[in-house]
Amino acid sequence: MSENLFEKLGLDEKLANSLSRLGFEEPTPIQEKAIPALLEGRDVLGQAATGTGKTAAFSLPLIQRYCLNTEPKSPKVLILTPTRELCIQVSEAILSYSRDSGVYVTPIYGGQDYSRQIKALNRGVHIVVATPGRALDHIRRGTLQLDKIEAVVLDEADEMLDMGFAEDLDAILSSLPETRQTALFSATLPARITKMAENQLEDPYRILIPKEKLPEGEQPKVRQSAYIVGRNYRVAALGRILDIESPKLAIVFARTRNEVDELAESLRGRGYSVEPLHGGLDQAQRDRVMKRARAEQVDVIVATDVAARGIDIEHLTHVINYGIPATTETYIHRIGRTGRAGREGTAITILEPRESRLLKNIERATKQKIQILSVPTATDVHAKRLDLTRASIHEILVNENELGRYRSIVETLSNDFDVLDVAAAAVKLANENNWKDSYDVEIPSQIGIKEESRKPRKSASSKTRRTSEGMIRLFIGTGRDSGIRPQDLVGAIANEAGVSSKLIGSIDIADRYSLVEVDEEIAQNVIFALRNAYIKGKQCVVRYDRPPEGNNFLEGKEPSFSKRGKKSPSRDKKKSKSSKSK
Repeated sequence: MSENLFEKLGLDEKLANSLSRLGFEEPTPIQEKAIPALLEGRDVLGQAATGTGKTAAFSLPLIQRYCLNTEPKSPKVLILTPTRELCIQVSEAILSYSRDSGVYVTPIYGGQDYSRQIKALNRGVHIVVATPGRALDHIRRGTLQLDKIEAVVLDEADEMLDMGFAEDLDAILSSLPETRQTALFSATLPARITKMAENQLEDPYRILIPKEKLPEGEQPKVRQSAYIVGRNYRVAALGRILDIESPKLAIVFARTRNEVDELAESLRGRGYSVEPLHGGLDQAQRDRVMKRARAEQVDVIVATDVAARGIDIEHLTHVINYGIPATTETYIHRIGRTGRAGREGTAITILEPRESRLLKNIERATKQKIQILSVPTATDVHAKRLDLTRASIHEILVNENELGRYRSIVETLSNDFDVLDVAAAAVKLANENNWKDSYDVEIPSQIGIKEESRKPRKSASSKTRRTSEGMIRLFIGTGRDSGIRPQDLVGAIANEAGVSSKLIGSIDIADRYSLVEVDEEIAQNVIFALRNAYIKGKQCVVRYDRPPEGNNFLEGKEPSFSKRGKKSPSRDKKKSKSSKSK
């Protein structure tokens, strides 16, 4: 019997066997370096891209060092993550690693009822995985005890800072015992991460995992194109693009779980076998999706970025961005999932006219030209579908030997109709049964349309309270009197609605309420997401805002509500002077 490679790194036999049952055969580079260092008790500063196995790299040694063969009481390990989706994902991964080891893990994130989390903490846990805002709320309530914490992990540290959690992280870290083990993992190491590492880590073991370089001839071959479509026509355009492209398997990336579910339902109605993938799925559901995908029983996976982490399917042919990604790094990471090992892949972006300027940033980052194409017409789609139907019939005629039971139908009908008409009717029936669509939807061409301006415009001051172009202002019924800060609102919106902080504009906080600008495209999702969420421990009214007469905002009076906002030529808006300040 060959020696388990994880045991060679120093891992306990139980943990190593659990990994074997999960299908882990050998450690990834970051696991090879981080596991021995963390087992020795050293602080670790790790830089590695998403999908390199960081969760196992930090959780396995900390489980072994602090949790095995101990009773679950006050938590021994605290893991901080930027989003609720990642919080759930890390918790589920740790549970799977330690299923036979008696280790108790509790995820703590915004949007879930406090009482449920408090009960779990009171029962006793070994490891707490938490988002910074909710962790700080529990610390201040006295429901999360930190005096027994022996190790803390900052996972995706750069993303936590991007989302405005710097002050929360400082408050949490300052509340921890000084004699603790600390690990910080980040995809990038900008100056602010380096400074945090200097302040929080003691003589850290540094790990740098460079991006994988493929051998010559195996470089990704990805055909990149984009379709510029008015917002109201994007779903129809996506369906037509899929029809024309006929992917073996496509991943469509959407921004929020609501958008994922809506797109999945729409594409199912079009005749595709579709699976949604987002943070709302439990591990069993996620496993079912991946099993079906690998068995080639799925045409399209619609996913959020966080939920799609770690997906590597050999026959994935297309990556489709439903809306332009928040960063060029996200775009590069997405399209890198296809066109591997010398195979050709296709990357498609569906964007609104106001987003088209941002394509230049992607072209500079990828050093490749992105071709702007016209959305296929209904005639194009019809012709393509007929061609696919013809190909399917041809394959049946070549390979099928059991057509006898159908010949009698043809013979009967041919007594009354021309045999060519009978065949044509059968083709028509097969084509209509396989494909569902409304051909009368006309999608206006956006190529060559010049917008009034491509430059970002400054938003007005809070005194006039004009909404920035392309943004909608939301009223949130909590403010300074409840200790609300801009980062609390950014964190709540980013976590609950699953959106990038880059889609959040100016923030004005009054005594009893706050006004937050969000991209008009996500406004409704944000309202739905926050209605059952907790911000600083309380549920709040969340509605569209309408400016009241006079300077009521400055006086702290509650505004009345209605939806406002205009389209903008650019997402890259400048915040007002009051934006994200105390």
